[in-house]
Amino acid sequence: MNEAFRSSYLDFAQLTAQLRRWQQAHPGFVRLESIGTSAEGRELWVLTLGPDPDRVRPAVWVDGNMHASELCGSSVALAIAEDVIRLHAEPAAELHGLPAHVRDRLREVLFHVMPRMSPDGAEALLKTGRYVRSVPRDERPNRNHARWLSRDVDGDGLALVMRQQDQGGEFVESSELPGLLVERTLEDPGPYYKVYPEGVIEHFDGVTIPSPWFLSDNQTDLNRNFPFQWYPEHEQVGAGSYPLNEPESRAVVDFTSRRPHLFAWLNLHTFGGVFIRPPGDKPDSKMDEEDLALYRQLAQWGEACTGYPMVSGYEEFTYQPEKPIRGDLTDYAYHQRGCLAYVCELWDLFEQAGLAKQKRFVDRYTHLDRADMLRIARWDAEHNAARALRPWQRFDHPQLGALEVGGLDPRVGLWNPPYERIDGICRGQSAMFLRVAALAPDVRVAELRCMPAGGELHRIEARIENRGYLATHGLASARKLAWNEELLAELATTDCVLDNPREARQKVGHLDGWGRGRFSGEGALYHLRSRGNTGARTLSWTVRGRGRAALRVGSCRTGWITRSIEVSRPR
Repeated sequence: MNEAFRSSYLDFAQLTAQLRRWQQAHPGFVRLESIGTSAEGRELWVLTLGPDPDRVRPAVWVDGNMHASELCGSSVALAIAEDVIRLHAEPAAELHGLPAHVRDRLREVLFHVMPRMSPDGAEALLKTGRYVRSVPRDERPNRNHARWLSRDVDGDGLALVMRQQDQGGEFVESSELPGLLVERTLEDPGPYYKVYPEGVIEHFDGVTIPSPWFLSDNQTDLNRNFPFQWYPEHEQVGAGSYPLNEPESRAVVDFTSRRPHLFAWLNLHTFGGVFIRPPGDKPDSKMDEEDLALYRQLAQWGEACTGYPMVSGYEEFTYQPEKPIRGDLTDYAYHQRGCLAYVCELWDLFEQAGLAKQKRFVDRYTHLDRADMLRIARWDAEHNAARALRPWQRFDHPQLGALEVGGLDPRVGLWNPPYERIDGICRGQSAMFLRVAALAPDVRVAELRCMPAGGELHRIEARIENRGYLATHGLASARKLAWNEELLAELATTDCVLDNPREARQKVGHLDGWGRGRFSGEGALYHLRSRGNTGARTLSWTVRGRGRAALRVGSCRTGWITRSIEVSRPR
């Protein structure tokens, strides 16, 4: 293996070709399907990995590139898919230090991988350099005001940045690094610059230049368009016209809401070098304590495999204090689908450039001074082949007159890691997520036996166990969800009959797993204690006559398993 996505960012045709190669090479355990189409007609591809993909069993979901500029999410999603393919194709092969029994467990888990949620946006960014938050379209009716439209104005094929001298400009050129623009200070003598996106102004009156805005010509942020706590545009920027108004977000919810057996969800973004966990709408003091203990285990793996910290979405990643992000994907996955869900902001640019840590992680994006900008620029020159900082070229703009174009191309090195770093990031993320996937519930019929009960009667006894890390309901907080049904056992007979037909269907209930996360307080050396046998249950049926009995155990949450036994007198 070791495909091109580990050293470059694929366009839609290349990504599609990669997915089809896997499907053709491994038809026994790779299914490729489109769960919808984008507004521009591109397929929304999902890989399902595992033999017999229609058999319901514990499953996980990975998605990437819901934000157009965040291309490395596709690379990591593909790398996870490639590693799962290797698990099935080469069962004895070493993989990220996982022992054989963990690899065996992973082969029983179904993986759904959506490498590119926004193919239209990613294509626009890759081919034109134009900034798009998620999707390159705008269906808002209120478009009669002056606004910026990103486009290539100088004919070089890219829509980057423009600067124009202006006495009221907020930027000056660095005296230490020519071409680098830094924020103006009181002592700076000038010249001063205004900075605009490369493009034109729609409805320009010839005088008034509108302030650039990241959603000026693209309407929806897909990560504000999901149904959990969706707020309208005047309260949540980027929300879209209504929940799931975009075909991409609608397809994801339609696919995943029909799969209650999903128990883990990885949502891949760039950049920052951080894992962000729920809840996004309240502090940890109001979070389920068992859930929090599980996320501490993920945090430990995250640090070990990637070096990234894990932070609370509410406490360390709200852009305004006590104002949660509404309509985001991981809150939908956590609160509505009951998944062990988290975000990864791939690519730790701040660490690579040597920037200071901040008390709240989100402040690393904004608490930057001139020295920090110089560190990033020098890192680009020394470690990124100067891909981000580009020369300024003089240009006579049709609306604004003399200015300069170019200056900055943040796609590789700032928004995404350099090509040379993609593979290492892929390996670390896959090593972590495969451990998360291995937490799956694992329901077994541990023992099934038939014993004489006098005359023509036999007693069938079954011991049902969950040998997985997670309980059969998944997260503790997910237990309350209406669709999160308990395990049921049903016995069907052939040539013999149940003595009491009402016994055919028996409630097993939810079974605990063996895992408890980290720092639950139950593993201290000075007071070691286990739970009782809460991960197992024994049931029995009375059968009259001889024949066979088939036992079916499961639920929509865990899938179903079947065992059969002969009903006869011992010889």
